[in-house]
Amino acid sequence: MQQSSVTGEVAIMRSGVPLIQMRGITKAFGAVQALRGADLKLWPNEVLGLVGDNAAGKSTLMKTLTGVHHLDSGEIFFEGRPVVFRSPRDSRACGIEMIYQNLALAQNLDVVANVFLGREQTWSPIPGLPLKWLDERRMETGTRHLLEQLRINITSVRTNVERMSGGQQQAVAIARAVAFQARVVIMDEPTASLAVKEVGKVLDLIKHLRHTGVSVILISHRLQDVFTVADRIMVFRSGQTVADKMVSEITMDEVVKHIVGAPAQELSALASGR
Repeated sequence: MQQSSVTGEVAIMRSGVPLIQMRGITKAFGAVQALRGADLKLWPNEVLGLVGDNAAGKSTLMKTLTGVHHLDSGEIFFEGRPVVFRSPRDSRACGIEMIYQNLALAQNLDVVANVFLGREQTWSPIPGLPLKWLDERRMETGTRHLLEQLRINITSVRTNVERMSGGQQQAVAIARAVAFQARVVIMDEPTASLAVKEVGKVLDLIKHLRHTGVSVILISHRLQDVFTVADRIMVFRSGQTVADKMVSEITMDEVVKHIVGAPAQELSALASGR
């Protein structure tokens, strides 16, 4: 079976094996049970909106996927193969990147330095010697090419990040995430503190990522943004998945009722149009 994306630009294949599958994930922090048998599927070329109230467990689930937290029980599969992520390095090796709400950018460094932060390219004037220099020219060229591919308009890649707008900083964080052949990008509230004009640019960038073959998991409280770019919406409550629907199969009111835990008969009446 083939299911088209919400924009019609990319066909999402839902036959065969998901790109990512999480089954029965549990995680406790002392007496607090953050995840209670959570499930998740992500398909290639898909934008999945992950929504829920504060403390629903969304970020905790994503941190188990990226190796920040070790799950207590459950299974994670990548392209059908069971995987164990003991650290963010393990998940990054599969092409999974997460952009946190604080972006984790070095404000006093320029765009080039941020894109290659921790993965700097070097060269040695004398082959075989351990002494190496940063290859600034190659990193600058690579950054310019990456920004062009992503249609990110930044006047100078040598501008310090602290001098940029919130939307531009979000774009730099996204560029860094996909710079090293990312296949999945997880975004935690990417539009939370942006002006309306900048929100539109970030949402366009998310659509472009999907068009280039990168799957996106979008965590957001802004349901309008989720409905604008997502193909499918998963509602999380009390550490569990309570709804998983294509955008075309659910309304914003239904999503809200799932988030707050509306009675089953009320949700049923909404679905039937009564």
